[in-house]
Amino acid sequence: LGVALALWATGVLTLTQALAGFGDPTVIFIATLFIVSESLDSTGVTAWAGQQVISRGGEKRTPLLVVVCLLVAVLTALISVNGAVAALVPVVVVVAIRVGLAPSQMLMPLAFSAHAGSMLALTGTPVNIIVSEAAADAGARPFTFFEFGLVGLPLLVGTIAIIVLLGNRLLPHRAPTALPADVGNHARTLREQYALPEDTELLGVRKGVTEVVIPPRSELIGLHLFPGMTTPSGDLVVLGLQRAGEDLTGADAVLRAGDTLLLRGTWEHLERHTAGPEVLVVDDPDGLRRSVPLGAGAKRAIGILAAMVVLLATGVVPPAVAGLLAAGAIVLTKVLTPTEAYRSVSWTTVVLVGGMIPLSTAFISTGTADLIASGLLNLIGDASPRLALLAMCVLTVVLGQLISNTATVLIMVPIATVLAADLQVSVLPFMMALTVAGAASFLTPVATAANTMVMEPGGYRFTDYWKLGLPLLALFLAVAVFWVPVVWPF
Repeated sequence: LGVALALWATGVLTLTQALAGFGDPTVIFIATLFIVSESLDSTGVTAWAGQQVISRGGEKRTPLLVVVCLLVAVLTALISVNGAVAALVPVVVVVAIRVGLAPSQMLMPLAFSAHAGSMLALTGTPVNIIVSEAAADAGARPFTFFEFGLVGLPLLVGTIAIIVLLGNRLLPHRAPTALPADVGNHARTLREQYALPEDTELLGVRKGVTEVVIPPRSELIGLHLFPGMTTPSGDLVVLGLQRAGEDLTGADAVLRAGDTLLLRGTWEHLERHTAGPEVLVVDDPDGLRRSVPLGAGAKRAIGILAAMVVLLATGVVPPAVAGLLAAGAIVLTKVLTPTEAYRSVSWTTVVLVGGMIPLSTAFISTGTADLIASGLLNLIGDASPRLALLAMCVLTVVLGQLISNTATVLIMVPIATVLAADLQVSVLPFMMALTVAGAASFLTPVATAANTMVMEPGGYRFTDYWKLGLPLLALFLAVAVFWVPVVWPF
C-alpha cells in the first residue's frame, strides 16, 4: 500500500493507476487460490496425502526423501508453496523421528522441493500467474496451465537428485528446537490415558474429541460430572474426567480448577463450546479435525479442484473466473463457510501483489525499465539474447534472496519486457526464465515463507541454507538460461 500511495503522492501515477492493482485479475485469482487451498486442508485431503508418506516411504532415507519431495511438489502445484509446506511440516517431522532420522535432513528438502514443484502448473505460485498475464500484456500469449511443467519436471528431477546425492553431507544432523504433536498417535494416547476401550472412535469424519482444562473462576467449577453423561448444553458427552492424572469417580467427581475433561461431539459443537472462557483447550478441535484423512466435504473439495484445473487447462474461461467459480462452489456446497473462506485468504500476499503491480506500471511509464534494460545491454555489449537472459536471471536471483520472490518478479517483469523488445526477440523465454529465477530462493531463511517455516522445526541456522541452496541455485540458473530458450525459442 505504501508503494502505491507513494507513486500517487509523487505524481508518478494517477490515483486510478496507483490503485488499479487491487482490481487486477491476477490479484483476484491469487485470492481464490487461498480458498481452494483451505478447502483441501480443512477437509483432510492434505492429511490423507501426508499418510501416503508414512505408508509408501518406508524407513530408508532415500525412498522416504523421494516420496516426500514428490508429494510436496504435487501438492504445491495444486495449492501453492506455502500451503503445501505448512501442511506437511508436522507430518515430515513425525515421520523422520519415527524412522530415526534427524528432521533437519528432511525439512529443507521439503521446502526446496516445493519451490521446484511450484513450476509444475499455473497454480503453483502467484509468480506463475503474474508472468503469464505479463506475457499476454506484452503482446505474446499467456502460458497454459501445464506449460510450466516443461521446465518444472526437469527442475524437480534435478532437485531430488541433488537432495538425495548431496543432502546427507550438506545438511546438518541437528535436533529441532520444537517438535509438533504426533497427531497420528493422538487417539491412541488419549485411549491409554483415560483407559478407554480400544474400539472407541475418537477422531472421525463427523465427530471427534478434545481435551480441556477447567480454569480458575470458570462457571463449571462445582459441577458434578461423570463419564457417559452429557454437558449442560446437551451437545457434548464426557468420556473422561481426571485430576492430576488420576480418574475422578463418585463423590470426587466435582469439578475444580485444573481438572481435565475429555469431551466428544460433532466437530461443530466442539469448536463452538470450547471457544468460551469456561474451559482452556488443550487440543484445538479445528487442528484435530484437519488431521482426519478425507474428512467431511473432502470429495466435494477434490471435485471442485478437479473442475477448476479442467477450466484452467482448457482455457474456456479466464483464470480469475475459474478461481471465482471454484471459490463460489466451495462456499455454496458448504465445504467452507463464508467466514472460513474469508479468513483463509492471505491478505498480506494479496495486498503485496496489489500494491506492487502499480510499481511495474511506473517502471514502464517513467522509463526506469528502459534505463535498467539499457544498462544491462550496455554491460554485456553486443551479445546474444542468451547472455541478456543470464544477466536478467542473476539480477532476479540476487533480489530474490533479499525480498519476496513475488515482489522481485513484479519489479523485474517490465525489465524483461523491455529487454525482449530491445533485442527484437520473443518475450516468452524471458518471462519463463524470470519465473525459474524467481523460484530459486534458496540461500536465506527469509527469502520465502516456506524457507522460514522449516527453520525452527528443523533446527536450522541462517548459514545452513546456502550449503544445499548453491547447487540448486546453479541448477535453476542452468535450466533458465539453457533449457528455457530450447522450449520457447527467441
